[in-house]
Amino acid sequence: MKEISVINSIQVPSGHEEMAINVRDTYIKYFKTKPGFVSSTFYKSINPDNTFNFVNIVVWDSRESFEKAVNSGFDNIEGLNEDNMKVLGKGFPSPIKVNPGQFETIRKD
Repeated sequence: MKEISVINSIQVPSGHEEMAINVRDTYIKYFKTKPGFVSSTFYKSINPDNTFNFVNIVVWDSRESFEKAVNSGFDNIEGLNEDNMKVLGKGFPSPIKVNPGQFETIRKD
């Protein structure tokens, strides 16, 4: 099995930073209860001109574990999974914008 990283580039308007941090923390607390969760790292840009001023990386032990955690979130436009959690980058409220992506680890140096 190969680890995968879910990398969310997040655009957080000024004044909404605390909300973004709180939402991210809620989801990480939830994901930590799921089999296959490895880690999460949250970044804040040091460059105020970046379009995406936060990045959240969640590592899963496999694509299968990731898919089980988001399960039915793939199947509906709201991204709700069977635990009624919004997944796939859809858990952040407006005006926060998330660009989600899933990446397979091919090298770790």
